[in-house]
Amino acid sequence: MSLPTVQSMPVWARPFVPFLAWLPRVSRRTTKEDIMAGLTGAMVALPQGVAFATIAGMPPEYGLYAGMIPAVIAALFGSSWHLVSGPTTAASIVLFSVLSPHAEPGSAHYVSLALTLTFLVGIIQVTMGLAKLGTLVNFISHSVVTGFTAGAAILIATNQMKHFTGLAIPRGTSFADTWGMAFNHFNEIHPWVFGVGLATLLLGIVVKRCLPKLPYMIVAMLGGSALAAVFTAWKGAQLATVGALPAVLPPLSVPSLSAEDILAVASGVVAVTLLALTEAVSIARALAARSGQHVDGNQEFVGQGLSNLLGSFFSGYVATGSFNRSGVNYAAGAKTPIAAMLAGIFLLLLVLLVAPWARYLPNAAMAGILFLVAWGLIDFDEIIHVLKTSRAESAILLSTFASTLFLALEEAIIIGVLMSLSLYLSRTSKPQVRVRTPNPNSSSRKFTDAENAPECQQIRFVRIDGSLFFGATSHIRESLAAQDQENPKQKHIVIVAHGINFIDLAGAQYLAEEAQQRRAAGGGLYFIRVKDIVQEQLAESGALKIIGGINLFDSKTEAIREIYERIDRDVCATCKTRIFRECAEVAVENVITAEPVQ
Repeated sequence: MSLPTVQSMPVWARPFVPFLAWLPRVSRRTTKEDIMAGLTGAMVALPQGVAFATIAGMPPEYGLYAGMIPAVIAALFGSSWHLVSGPTTAASIVLFSVLSPHAEPGSAHYVSLALTLTFLVGIIQVTMGLAKLGTLVNFISHSVVTGFTAGAAILIATNQMKHFTGLAIPRGTSFADTWGMAFNHFNEIHPWVFGVGLATLLLGIVVKRCLPKLPYMIVAMLGGSALAAVFTAWKGAQLATVGALPAVLPPLSVPSLSAEDILAVASGVVAVTLLALTEAVSIARALAARSGQHVDGNQEFVGQGLSNLLGSFFSGYVATGSFNRSGVNYAAGAKTPIAAMLAGIFLLLLVLLVAPWARYLPNAAMAGILFLVAWGLIDFDEIIHVLKTSRAESAILLSTFASTLFLALEEAIIIGVLMSLSLYLSRTSKPQVRVRTPNPNSSSRKFTDAENAPECQQIRFVRIDGSLFFGATSHIRESLAAQDQENPKQKHIVIVAHGINFIDLAGAQYLAEEAQQRRAAGGGLYFIRVKDIVQEQLAESGALKIIGGINLFDSKTEAIREIYERIDRDVCATCKTRIFRECAEVAVENVITAEPVQ
């Protein structure tokens, strides 16, 4: 019996059954790879969860809870094959900034507010997804994603410098200060810590290239841990480890919905929501660009919303797409969302079975693994391609990259999006306005650029490629005015309109005004091959009545025949170009009807 498809479900139910689209891809081979990827992701999540919870001001175990149930729900109801949800640095920092003024970090009241905030964030995210606001993600261009990914990858490595070198770098140190301290205190690098981190990194590279069938990240972790044990036994080196974790399941919880608590977190709900969505969808798109997958922004909003909504009842604070865990998931060979679901489930099992043993896992080995992940996230080929082909896109990529390193992640994305929008508006506000004319060397008289062929003295053909919206009308007005100055006798303007896809009210009003002015000057404004949707927009705005339906033509031949009857024949009598067939016909008639000279 075959599974139902998403399309076979009622429209209202489709956002809640996205897994029907990827379940047919699941096979014995993909499941095997997903299991290994999920196990690797769970091992990486152990130390990260504790660190992120500390940043957020939550008890350490809550960072683990946020990576369990939310990861399963987000994978099941999202659209990305590789995105893994959980606590993140950015979300944790924002959570702390929102809640710390209202409660003591780590206290029961603080935890209660965090769960309330998470619940409200989930409600808003689901609502935005069901309202189809996921199209907002389309404004995050590929150059923004590439720059953001590269910058975030370097930040991942930067944040691990403390554990990779053994230097006492304070938590929260900026990108520039971290690397400055690393270079200035190079002679203070702990040799055993650095040795374990470097050995883990190199072992991962070797296994990945020479033994691709082995789970290189797990092998590298075990190798790094073994080397640390050797150093401890041989030299008595004391290497910092992840530390023993509490072996408990996520307890059930109920978010407080009292007016007082809602009011306390209300100011930060929108900020946390937008940050979480932007981070999740940006990561999903970055990984989708690598895997060739299509990410549905609306569905991703729903998946993220449900993960926070339900996660708040399992002691999980705000979860979103994790760059570290998602990068590990992709690099480990995940094929379907089952890998992300298994990562959450394995994390739960690891907490129960292996958490006490985490005290033997050196932080240096974890840092080496994350260095390896960071390197794999940088798309060098795409960066070089963008830098070579487009100055504008290069500016967007480099600005996003630099902002990611020196500003907050959410600010970097916003800057990249704003720059992309500025570039888009700059291009769309200046649609091509080209003067065209029939080609005398073509038997069918196809249009060509006026620079290459003679023009009619009274009729000008103008092709507009682009939408006529409020931002573009000024450019079109100026272009036509400049053409009028060059050829003032061309009072009849014919717009070749099949390149116009959209007209707003301002554009329609401008065309109506242009038509009135042309008629008052003894000419006219005409259109060839206007799209149905554009005709509807002209009609709805009332501009079509002013322009006149008789001035819209389906073909060039029909337009020329009708407009030719309206031009000044005295000008035609002295014209030498004769670019229309009608010109030749009239010339013959004049010769036949001419009276003989006495």
